[in-house]
Amino acid sequence: MPRTRTFIVFIALLGWPLYGGALDPSATVKATPLLKTTTGWNGQLLAYPAGQAEVTGLLVEIAPGAETGWHEHSVPSFGLLLEGELEVTLKDGQVKHLHAGEAFAEVVNTPHNGRNVGPEPVRIVVFYTGAAGQSLTRKTP
Repeated sequence: MPRTRTFIVFIALLGWPLYGGALDPSATVKATPLLKTTTGWNGQLLAYPAGQAEVTGLLVEIAPGAETGWHEHSVPSFGLLLEGELEVTLKDGQVKHLHAGEAFAEVVNTPHNGRNVGPEPVRIVVFYTGAAGQSLTRKTP
């Protein structure tokens, strides 16, 4: 009898969706992938910091023509540009242009500057995957 039960459980698990029952496609629930990556937008591999995991979510707003100033992030962060047009420049000259609706994995330990290049405010939702007590952003010269 235990072998039969084990076999039935095994067969049942084969049919179980890998993404979990709460996200079953239906007329009222839709899950659209926005981003899945192992690198920042510059191709650098992402690595999580040691310590107690801490996730921080921010809504970042940048006025038309304004810049973030040169800075870098010590932890991986992932954003979704809700509104506007953003140009991000690295010290080595690489440039990333982002438009409303685009998701991106931010660069880590890499100085960069964000600039709103559109006529309306930029609004970005950003989630940082860091460690408790660790800074998320630091200014760079």
